[in-house]
Amino acid sequence: MNHDSAGSSHLPAPCLVDHGIVVNKTDMLRLLNDLGQVAYTDTHAEDVMSKGTGYIMDVFAEPGLSTLVANQSLYLNVYSFDYIQLEKLPGDQACFKLVQENRCLQLVPLTTPIKEQATRNIDPVDLEAIVAEALSASWDACLDDDGPLA
Repeated sequence: MNHDSAGSSHLPAPCLVDHGIVVNKTDMLRLLNDLGQVAYTDTHAEDVMSKGTGYIMDVFAEPGLSTLVANQSLYLNVYSFDYIQLEKLPGDQACFKLVQENRCLQLVPLTTPIKEQATRNIDPVDLEAIVAEALSASWDACLDDDGPLA
């Protein structure tokens, strides 16, 4: 067991796995940063005010700025919320409930970080083949339009 020089013990940091409440703003940022595309539902005192799908464009921690949801884009300020409640929906779907008093912005990811990363990482050899094929098709189209070379 570790003790500091003052003799007081340190409590371990919380460990949450799929369920729990997150109040630390840094932890909230980390949770929301890689969500990607989500289905969202905005409720006020159990009344659904809005719902749709969108893409998380930015997650930030700025006390004076708003959280914005418009045009299928979400700009989330963790200071807009008191906490995030982590849950699992039926079918093991992750659910993030961003809560502020009697308001809840529920986010259900439509992609996972693993799927998002896979789509971002195109193999360089595959990319080279795609570019070569596109250039070849472009040259063929130019030759067809100009007629035979003299």
